[in-house]
This record gives sequence, structure tokens and C-alpha cells, in this order.
Amino acid sequence: MPVSVLGLDIGGANLKAAHADGFATLRPFALWKYPERLADELAAVLAQAPQFNRLAVTMTGELCDCYETKQQGVNAILDAVVAVAGDKPVRVWTTEGTFVDPATAREEWLNVAAANWFATAAYAGRFAPAGSALFVDCGSTTVDVVPLWDSKPNPFGLIDSDRMRTHELVYTGARRTPVCALLGPEGMAELFATTLDVYLLLGRIYEDPSDRDTADGRPATQKFAHARLARMLGGDSEITSEAETMHLAELIAARQADLIRAACRDVASRIPDRPKVIITAGSGEFLADAIIDPVHGWQDVTMMSLSRRLGPEISRAASAFAVAVLATEPFA
Repeated sequence: MPVSVLGLDIGGANLKAAHADGFATLRPFALWKYPERLADELAAVLAQAPQFNRLAVTMTGELCDCYETKQQGVNAILDAVVAVAGDKPVRVWTTEGTFVDPATAREEWLNVAAANWFATAAYAGRFAPAGSALFVDCGSTTVDVVPLWDSKPNPFGLIDSDRMRTHELVYTGARRTPVCALLGPEGMAELFATTLDVYLLLGRIYEDPSDRDTADGRPATQKFAHARLARMLGGDSEITSEAETMHLAELIAARQADLIRAACRDVASRIPDRPKVIITAGSGEFLADAIIDPVHGWQDVTMMSLSRRLGPEISRAASAFAVAVLATEPFA
């Protein structure tokens, strides 16, 4: 029987699944709040998928503070995956660029923890030319900046703590970053608003009245985004003008752009040649627009979007799609 692989990326806020035939889905799930529901949520994701006879898994959900340690988180996630897989084989991706079985993954848990970026970069590298390139994956929570050399990932760090020091992992994203993290003493140090509100107001994220995964639990619309951002300024929807919250949104977007651009410059400065191509992906892929800036000298780089090449659904679930594809190839 031909190998038919469903890829899973199990995060702390989203469950992503994808099949090499083009199926892709993202299911919001607050793992840190409801870890006991993970198996049921995974079962719901699998029920939507086309037929498959193998699971390829990567994760970042072990970072959730519902787990006392990353090792405990890896084991809990693997327990849930094995429970829903039934008799289907499970292969787990590692930062060594290989797949292992669940038993080995438990032993080598540090290589399994937060390894999804390596899978996406390994897949994206096939679109890069020889020599230097960058892969920039902009998600709801973080941005990964991965140097590529001759189409393969060539990172300076593998675990999160090292990747943060090298600026290959930037904790800023398109939806979940608290505005206070970017505003500092200029606003309220409260979780009144997130970057979702910023990009709702700026029109970079579409309104979704059914989405209540917001700072105050009210709908993801421009009206409520204005109210949430107003609170960051010590006001509310009545006493703070829309012009003031729009100015705040523009300010936060600019600061986020500076962070991403600076990380890309820093990572690029450590690779032998100037990157010729930057490949972008992720649910917040529009954040990568910040990289092209004539003032900082990035205008001569070719940008290649996985969203445009593969479609937005696959780009949003790029890490799940990557492990699905990689697991069907001979080395797997």
C-alpha cells in the first residue's frame, strides 16, 4: 500500500493538520487551558482529514505552562497522539532532521520539543537557490528566521533558548502578542489587547464575529478592536477616538516591523553571503512585508511566498504540511 501521510503540528494555541495532496486545516485550541482535552481535539482534526495510513508529528505545545517541564509536555502530547492513532504508525520529527518512533521521541525529548520550525525550513529550502537564503515563518505568536545554505537549514541554534539569543526565534506574532509587550511604559501594562486588534484595525486580518479568542472574549471585529486598544491608552470606546487607536495600531505595527527586520539583518550578517532569496510562510505572513525596506538595504532581495505558491491554507499549516511531505520521501 502506498504511504499516505497526515502531518500534525501540535501547538499551544492551534492544532494544524495537512496532507501532501493539498488538504490543510487549522483548529484553534487553547492547550494550556484544557490539556486533558487534547486527544479529543486531535480526534476531531483527524475526522476532517482525507484517508491516511501514517501520522507524522511535530510540536511546540510542550512549552505550555500546564506542564511542569518540557519533557512532561512532550510525553503528554505523545500519549494523546498514540491514543488517537490507533494501529497507524506514528513518526515524530526531530531537530536532527529525522523521524523517530514515539518511544525514541520520549528518550530524545529535547530533540523533539519545538522542532516544527526545522521541518518547515527543510521543506521550504527546496525553493531556495544555491548559496545563502533566509526562511521567515510568521505565525500568530512567533517569527522564525532560519538561515539556509545550499537549500538546507543551517541554523545557529536548535533549542528555543539558543534560538532566541541568535534572533532566529522572535517572540512576536500576528495575533497573540500582548500590545503591552510592544508599548512599554507608554500604555497600560495589562492584557487588554493583542496584535490581533492591531491588524484588525489596519485591515490586515479580516473581521470574524464568531471568533472570540481575543483579550476580552468579545468578537474579533474592528469595533471591539478599537475598544480593546482604547483601554491600552487608559480610555475606552467612548472617550478614546478612533484616530487615537488607529495611531496606536500603526505604532505597534511599526515596532513589530522593526523587530522582524532587525532579526533578519542579524541572522543574515552571520552567514557567508548576503541572502539572495527570502522565503516566507505562516498565518501572519504579511508581517514579512517589513523585511523589504529601502532604508535598510533589503530592496534587492527576491521574496518568495509559500502562501502564493501553495495557497494560504497550506501556508497557515506549513509545518504540518512539511512533515507530511518529508515523511513520504525516501530518507524518512
